[in-house]
Amino acid sequence: MTKHINLYSKFDKFGDYWSPKVIAEMNDYQFKLVKIKGEFVKHQHSDTDEVFIVIEGKMSIEFKTETIEIKNGEMIVVPKGVVHKPFADEECKVMLVEPRGVLNTGDTKGNLTAPNDQWI
Repeated sequence: MTKHINLYSKFDKFGDYWSPKVIAEMNDYQFKLVKIKGEFVKHQHSDTDEVFIVIEGKMSIEFKTETIEIKNGEMIVVPKGVVHKPFADEECKVMLVEPRGVLNTGDTKGNLTAPNDQWI
């Protein structure tokens, strides 16, 4: 059955940072919401691009040669295989779009690796 999803009410259901929550699937892709604050780990996704859509706040992504700021209502596509490190000084609410099964830390596993397939 088709139903609408309110992003803001979904964000109200969790408070942890760097732990994406699945809200919908389309074909083999998942739409995930995540709250970020502070620094993440440098990582890459060898097999897929990754989309960051800022719903509220602002974040930055550090690449090898530059750092890009993404603000409320903006998005960026990080190509597969590109090492990147997201961070946000203040809480930022983000939607990720990526294939099912992608780990948030990509090829770099550690204490910020979140469980996969957590639905809200």
